Formats: sequence, C-alpha cells, structure tokens
Amino acid sequence: MRTTLRARTALGIATITGVALIASGCASGGDNTGDEGGEITLTIASFNDFGYTDELLAEYTAENPNVKIVHNRAATSNDARANFFQKLGAGSGLADVEAIEVDWLPEMMQYSNKLYDLSDPAVDGRWLDWKAAAATDADGRLVGYGTDIGPEAICYRSDLFAEAGLPTDRAEVAAYLEGDWDRYFEVGHEYVAKTGKAWYDSAGATYQGMSNQFSNFYEKNDGTIIATENADVEKTFRTVLEESADLSAKLGQWSDDWFGALSTGGYATMLCPGWMLGVISGNAADTTGWDIADVFPGGGGNWGGSYLTVPAQGKHTEEAKKFAAWLTAPEQQIKAFQNAGTFPSQVAAYDDSALTGAVNEYFNNAPVGEILINRANAVDPTPPFKGPNYFKINDAAQQALTRVEEGQQSIDESWAQFVSEVEALG
Repeated sequence: MRTTLRARTALGIATITGVALIASGCASGGDNTGDEGGEITLTIASFNDFGYTDELLAEYTAENPNVKIVHNRAATSNDARANFFQKLGAGSGLADVEAIEVDWLPEMMQYSNKLYDLSDPAVDGRWLDWKAAAATDADGRLVGYGTDIGPEAICYRSDLFAEAGLPTDRAEVAAYLEGDWDRYFEVGHEYVAKTGKAWYDSAGATYQGMSNQFSNFYEKNDGTIIATENADVEKTFRTVLEESADLSAKLGQWSDDWFGALSTGGYATMLCPGWMLGVISGNAADTTGWDIADVFPGGGGNWGGSYLTVPAQGKHTEEAKKFAAWLTAPEQQIKAFQNAGTFPSQVAAYDDSALTGAVNEYFNNAPVGEILINRANAVDPTPPFKGPNYFKINDAAQQALTRVEEGQQSIDESWAQFVSEVEALG
C-alpha cells in the first residue's frame, strides 16, 4: 500500500518564536485554576515541527473529552532549551509535557530527579533500545518517551541539477553521490563550476552531518572534554570551511534568508533528516523541484530526534504521562510522520504499511518511507557519545563556523577562539 503525504502549508517557523515562548511561559506547568466540571488543561511545548497538528491533538481530546490541549511551539531547539532550563531551575512555569532535543538530553539527564518517572510496563519494548536507554537515568527511571530519530538522506533540487547537466532521477542521483564526503564535495565543485551557484546551504549544517559520524567527537565516555585535542574535530572544522568557501550559500539554518532560499534555489542540496521534509514543504509550498535521494556521505548518519518529558513540577503529571504515551504510540508517530516527515523511533512502526509505503507528493512522489527506513538501517546502532557539555561545545563550534562564513574572522582566528571557549568550560 502507498500512503501519499501531501505538503502542508504552514507559517514560517521562525515567525512564531516570541509568541511561542511567551505562551509557554504563561502555562505555569499545567496550573488549571478555573477549570470547571472536572476539565483539565494540558500544555505541551515543542519546537520546529513535530507533526502535532491541530487535527491530531483533536483526536486525543475526542477520546478524552475532559482534557483541553494547549500547544506552544518555539522556533528552534535553542529557544526551547533556554526556556526549559530556566524554568526547570525555577521550579515552575514549564508545560505539562516538554519536548527535549537529543543534543541537550545529556545535559537534562543531570536533573532527571526534576522529571516525572514515565516507566510503565505498557510501553516496554516500544522504542529502539538505544533510544530508550538514553532517557533512562542511573536509578532506572525512564524520564523521556522517544518521538522521532533523524536518519539522513540528501534533499536536492532536480531542476537545478538539470541546469547543471547532473542526473535528476533520484536513483541515479544516489548512485552519482555514493561515497564519502570527498565525493559529495567533488560533485559540488562540478555543480558550482557549471552554474556559479551554491551547492549546499551552510558550513554549519554540513559540519553537523560530518561530526555525527564519530563515536567520540567532543567528549570521552566518562565526560572528559577532548574537543580541542581530538584531531578529528579540527580536521572536520577546517575541511568544511575550506570546501564552503566555494560550495556554501553561507546561509545559517533557520535564518530568514535560509528559509527564503528554499524557494528561490539558493542552494542545490542539503543534508536531510526526515524531519527536514516538513520544514522544506511547509516553507516552500509553491516550489517545484525538491526531491530526496537514498544516499548519505560516508554511509549513514542521524541528526536530531527528540523526546517528550513530564516535569515533576506539573499539577497533572499522571494525565500528562498518559498524553505523552499516546503521542509516542506507533500509531500517532506514523501520523506525525505523515504530517511532517518525522521518522518514528518505535519499532512496531517499521512494519506498518502506512510507513513502508509512504510516498511524499511534494518531493516528486518520492517513496520516503522506504528511503528513510533504508537510511535508518545505515545508521550505526551505537549512537555517538554526547555528554553534559555537548550542547555548549557544539554551539561554540557552530558560532565559530558562522564567524568565518560571515567574514568576521579567518579560519585560524575562529578556531583559536573556539579553543579558548572550550577550555573555559573546564
């Protein structure tokens, strides 16, 4: 069976940041003063696009007529993180259900005692083993229900490929790009030589894909920081910037110009985890030419993925747990995938024809279910280690990359500043 995924035109995500965080701040962790007749209000705070449409949330309230759902959505993971840790420390103000991005999950796990225990025999075995293990604390408490993972493919503009005389059929594109990062850059130089246009969006996005293929990039398994000593970090940093001098559009992800270039053809390719499909189609709804190839430099990679947590400070923790369990059941995760391309972390979903036969109309009727299952199978089942300092170190690296792309510093100068910032972490 083939399930066709139609593009959902959405507001540009970046336009709702302030409103989302202010609304989340007013949620008071589920304080439902004034509810009548036993009705409760549950707030959920997410970011980017989890695929939690009004229609999906209405299914839950139809099944639970005493519950009202308020969904607050931040523009980016960074915005959500700042809001989350500020209010976690304050002891109040968080939503009943808070979405957590995998890159700051290790930082959050230091404060797992401030989160409600979500362990339940009813959800045992629901997720990939490594997905559940990452959200299980030292006391065996499961404090996060896995939502999606981010197996990566390559999204590309077939119309721009045609202009450059490159293959346009997705199978031919996959074969043409097959290989390591050197091959991806090599084809990029071929494209730029023929068109004078950018091959990919930014050094930062490309660096993210490269760095996620190392087992221990910034930290050892005991949390010891090795970012300034690990030769792989500096080599990756310098390589991507040297290549980006010719290949990058130098458009930071989530910037207004980056969103605009999704429509205008500002870059021909981008690294594309499943959740990126909804970002592209939602912000370039009237653009034709986007497609997705079943290939990724170096074999496989995972970028992103999230969890739903229930802060212990909430007033409706059991109800919030029930809601989070419903949202992360395989059936709802498949619906979220259909809405936004967020690839499920639930093992039962991988045999469901709604996923295996999924076709995305926007991406030239690409068999996205099949492609992303293949990409998920290409990912190392042992994820790269990311400790409590990962987010801070990676954010410093991303800022260092941006400084070079914006012409503020040379590669040497920016690397030196990155080293100083990492050393300051202790």
